[in-house]
Amino acid sequence: MLQVTINGQPHHFDNPLSLQQLLEQMSIQNKRIAVERNGEIVPRSQFTLQTLSDGDQLEIVVAVGGG
Repeated sequence: MLQVTINGQPHHFDNPLSLQQLLEQMSIQNKRIAVERNGEIVPRSQFTLQTLSDGDQLEIVVAVGGG
């Protein structure tokens, strides 16, 4: 089992998954987002290449327009 902390909350997954797959499960893959993994910003071009590891710490920020 894989445990990943997302925005301070623990989440458990039965199978390994990529960052892109995680974002798809969260239904935010097409939104304007920034992702930090273990203290480092992940470029969007790397979302499909980054496989999550047990203990990863993610911060996901969704940009919201307004004024």
